[in-house]
Amino acid sequence: MGKQEEGLQFLVSGVGQDVHALAEKMNLQAEGIIINQGRENRYEEFTFRGNRMRCYHFAEKGVGLSRNNALLRADKAFCLFADEDIVYREGAAVAVTDAFLAHPEADMLLFNVKVVPERRTYWNESFHRVRWYNCGRYPAYSFALRTQKMHEKNLSYSLLFGGGAKYSNGEDSLFIRDCIRAGLRVYAIPVEIGEEAFRPSTWFCGYDDKFFYDRGVLYRALYGRLALCMGLRFLCKNRTVMCSGKIGLQKAFLLLRKGIRDAKEGF
Repeated sequence: MGKQEEGLQFLVSGVGQDVHALAEKMNLQAEGIIINQGRENRYEEFTFRGNRMRCYHFAEKGVGLSRNNALLRADKAFCLFADEDIVYREGAAVAVTDAFLAHPEADMLLFNVKVVPERRTYWNESFHRVRWYNCGRYPAYSFALRTQKMHEKNLSYSLLFGGGAKYSNGEDSLFIRDCIRAGLRVYAIPVEIGEEAFRPSTWFCGYDDKFFYDRGVLYRALYGRLALCMGLRFLCKNRTVMCSGKIGLQKAFLLLRKGIRDAKEGF
């Protein structure tokens, strides 16, 4: 495989977007590959702030499919997964590129993005290595990658998990897990690159039966034989938020365990 061109690409996942307005709203500061899922199949190109925007409109759904379509087409040295509701601070593209140049040991860097407190699952206070046992809290919009490493290892997103898929979430955790299994060196870095413009979730419908069942399936995929232990830890840690309504801790555990058992043969 040939060496990628120098520079950074934003790999944007969107649904039903006006792509010209989206580039401005997100403040994209480097070349972009925009995957816009909706009702038609077509391609368009335009220039925003002097950068080429390649836009693929697909009549399909699924966030994992969207990210795979973008990663497949990435051809710059570095790429950054981006969601339609992230607004990048000025200088973000330079910050990402500079971070990779400063850390040649890193194949993948996880950056800080501000979100509302109730949605925050992580915040990097220091530069540190990410391992299989602590990779489950990072969202895709924090991911920046060395493109050639991703292509060499043939890494891609699961099509079973995430918005538009059979199981409601967890695709980002599985992707990092797969990167680590493939031998890539993943690091979290205390550099802020943007902020989330809050919007209602496209997949979260509350802490219902499906939420806990799907979490069990995900934990089986992520942790194998340790799934039940890690699942119980997850429930105990979050019980005041997740298990204080119609579904108590006991029922949540039973649903999670059923998901683990049902997924046992598949993973």
